[in-house]
Amino acid sequence: MTAQSLSDQSRLPRRILMSGGSGMIGTALVRSWQGEPIHLLRLVRRNPLPFDASGAETLLWDPSSTQPLSDLDRLAGVDTVIHLSGANIASHRWTRKYKQEILSSRVGSTSALVNLLIRMNPLPRVFVCASAIGIYGDRGNELLTEDSPGGTGFIAETCISWENATRAAHDAGIRVVNARFGVALSPAGGALARTLPLFRLGLGGKLGNGREWMPWITLDDTIGALRYCIQNESLSGPVNLVAPNPATNAEFTHALAAAVHRPAVLPVPGFALRLGFGEIADEALLASARVVPQKLQQAGYRSLDPEIASALRRLLSTG
Repeated sequence: MTAQSLSDQSRLPRRILMSGGSGMIGTALVRSWQGEPIHLLRLVRRNPLPFDASGAETLLWDPSSTQPLSDLDRLAGVDTVIHLSGANIASHRWTRKYKQEILSSRVGSTSALVNLLIRMNPLPRVFVCASAIGIYGDRGNELLTEDSPGGTGFIAETCISWENATRAAHDAGIRVVNARFGVALSPAGGALARTLPLFRLGLGGKLGNGREWMPWITLDDTIGALRYCIQNESLSGPVNLVAPNPATNAEFTHALAAAVHRPAVLPVPGFALRLGFGEIADEALLASARVVPQKLQQAGYRSLDPEIASALRRLLSTG
């Protein structure tokens, strides 16, 4: 994590509300606050104890209900809200039913949370809502910034609706950050953890033709950038959370193989990915998005891991 994201202790949020914080990013973000004067409240959907294992106070909510939270007074004093909810895109084949779950878990929960926030008095200072670089769709070699228009396809259209669901919060006067996450790399979870066993056996290889751009970011930089977005009032609207130097799939494959000292000579052709994964192959595994973090760079954020080769060497030497 960069020192700049921690420099102004006087502006650290005191009461933070988080939803969807049990995944890799949410868990790491909560861990980053340990020892700081923060009271964390977590929205949970099932049988909560008063406090969870991290020491956060838990609040039961149901985003599909007309009354998602029974007692709005529990949110008194919250000045920062972080929303990370969403069904896993890659864990199931995309049946019509599961695509609806992907959509409702993002758009529906965001709308429900926004309706709670705009009723608070005073309003939260900042609302950071997850989004994804999938909003750009498959764009080949086009250089993509936050000013680039959204793409087409299920993922892109889901992300567009997801970000649109935050509009009422912005209109109410809350600073909204739509955090467009790239592929967060950590040996402890996510895409890198799933890929590592194959590469360590020398069975890794590029996907498709290997020319697809992969907007990656280390987990450490993900957390550093999130904290920077919370504290830096100049950041609002869509913010790309990616490394400043995107890599092609072939470059990522080469760097990962080098980091584990194994060859990577077994490419997976596109037709095999389509056969195994269905629609998700073209929209995620084979999609190309050359995304850069223009807003973060203009705001002064300095990436801890700007290059894929050195990032993977560091992660795998410490992870």
